[in-house]
Amino acid sequence: MAEARKNSLSTWLQNIYRSHKMNPLLIAPCGMNCGICLAYLRDKNKCPGCRSKLNKLKSKSCARCVIARCPKLKKCGYKYCFSCGIMPCARLKHLDKRYRTNYGMSMLDNLAYIKRSGIKSFVKKEIKRWACKKCGGTVCVHRGYCFACGKRSKHYLLLKRLGGIIVS
Repeated sequence: MAEARKNSLSTWLQNIYRSHKMNPLLIAPCGMNCGICLAYLRDKNKCPGCRSKLNKLKSKSCARCVIARCPKLKKCGYKYCFSCGIMPCARLKHLDKRYRTNYGMSMLDNLAYIKRSGIKSFVKKEIKRWACKKCGGTVCVHRGYCFACGKRSKHYLLLKRLGGIIVS
């Protein structure tokens, strides 16, 4: 019985890995996973992610992002903010506070994990974390529901009950 359950879980995870398009190129310099962002997941006016060279397709917030356009990151060729000597800067602290409060995730925690365990390990962890328990689709960090089946995540509902989610 336990073996069958283990195989079932393994198959479920393999299907999730195949269906998700999350990859290291979707992790922004600030630690945001663009693969769970509303602008990336939506069908209309889809954003290609912060690291994309397709600037015309980026959402307004990504195109204006001061962290993604940080001159120090560009000048030094840093891939992630943790490489910078002034990390966390005021901009990153502000962004992290907003995401911790409103969405229950932290860019600073993401960056610490990437620095400690590597980007591949982080992406695998993110795929598991943001996979819908019902269908394996991707749960949007901003809306708290799966874009494939519409199921709300328990994490989102808990945050909403505690007053940490702004529903628009």
